[in-house]
Amino acid sequence: MDSLPYFVEGEVVKGFGRGSKQLGIPTANYGQNLVDMLPNGLSNGIYYGFCQVNYGPVHKMVVSIGWNPFYKNEKRSMETHIIQQFDKDFYGSNLKTMTIGFIRDEKNFANVDELIEAIKSDIVTAERQLDLEHNSILKDHNFFSIKR
Repeated sequence: MDSLPYFVEGEVVKGFGRGSKQLGIPTANYGQNLVDMLPNGLSNGIYYGFCQVNYGPVHKMVVSIGWNPFYKNEKRSMETHIIQQFDKDFYGSNLKTMTIGFIRDEKNFANVDELIEAIKSDIVTAERQLDLEHNSILKDHNFFSIKR
């Protein structure tokens, strides 16, 4: 994919409230202004990469970019699941994401259980890919050391 790696930095905003509550898989969301600036070459789908909250440690992530057909979103979104437990929400925090690889196209599901299983599978795929040496070295990319 020509648009990768793709770097985004911005404030975490309140999303639809489905990740943690309905799916048990919390997400950090960017505002619509950043989503609207995504390049045309970055197609809808599920990706993996690394992220950082408030210039802290760098973590693995899975990110969904698209319309979330199961929920029939009216606007494109970019929802990041950080593969790390956090004790509390961090709305208003600075989030840096470096998207480095593609997992699958966005698709619809028959029910919420199928969606949850697909997300769990995406997380396993992301962790496996991010542990590969050519990907894991990107955790130390200078993007994560620059403060604005």
